[in-house]
Amino acid sequence: MGAYIARRLLSGVITIWFIATATFFGMHAVPGDPLLNDKAVTPEIRANLERAYGLDKPVPQQYLIFLKNMLRGDFGISFTQQNRRVNDIIAEHFPVSATLGVLALVFAAGGGILFGALTALFRGRMPDYLIMFLVIVAVSVPSFVFAGLGQLAILRLNSLLGFSLLPVAGWGTLAHMLVPALVLGLGTMAYLTRLMRSSMLEVAETDYIRTARAKGLTPQRIFFRHQLRNAILPVVTVLGPAIAAITTGGFVVELVFAIPGLGRYFVQAVQQLDYTVIMGTTVFYGAFLVLMVIAVDIVYGFIDPRIQVTKSLS
Repeated sequence: MGAYIARRLLSGVITIWFIATATFFGMHAVPGDPLLNDKAVTPEIRANLERAYGLDKPVPQQYLIFLKNMLRGDFGISFTQQNRRVNDIIAEHFPVSATLGVLALVFAAGGGILFGALTALFRGRMPDYLIMFLVIVAVSVPSFVFAGLGQLAILRLNSLLGFSLLPVAGWGTLAHMLVPALVLGLGTMAYLTRLMRSSMLEVAETDYIRTARAKGLTPQRIFFRHQLRNAILPVVTVLGPAIAAITTGGFVVELVFAIPGLGRYFVQAVQQLDYTVIMGTTVFYGAFLVLMVIAVDIVYGFIDPRIQVTKSLS
């Protein structure tokens, strides 16, 4: 297991380097001038700005400086937010995105496992058809549509009750988080429902399930002790990418619900060509995703004793 973990960590480092390199050269290939920012500047001011941000050096030298600073955990200073470091932006606003993402993941994982198990249990009957129809809707409709519908539903609910039960936008309390977290987790919930359903139906046809029935075990014991426990393993394998995707993928939801998360600053940075914020947040998101995938791969080896990752990959 130690050798496997070392190999996974090494591959993770290489992946992060590739993300950083692709982001750096991609930003330099994008047309536009981040120093202008819709303002006319004199040649002297422009030269000072280029010197301050290191843009007066050749691109290969800028790349080496970027890698060196990245290894030290320093992503530089924002081009558009005066005297504000990218590290401070990440440290201040990522916890908001992470909190929203964790709550969304709770909705997604809980709902996906529950609805997937129900569809398998009632296969070919009305609950199965109804849930799978809702799954198709959740997968097909973009999150910004659900966000708008969610706000509309909150307005109608508050109007019917005569008081504000749930806030339409903002951040600060659990009430502010519930609807945005549900909207953010719907797509992942639908995916996990389909995965859980397929896994449950596959496990139901295995030899040890038939043996358990032949031994006279109750359907409830077979379902919870054997079928559900083994069918949930494929869900565990995708939780790592799901955690990273939900935690870092709420850009539109954060904008619609006016949540001060990191996603909103990333969108603003793209609109304003804020190179340092774009590169810093992209590398941060990429590293977070890689670490989640590695963590789940390692945990999966401990969860299922039938998997011998060291032997199979050596």
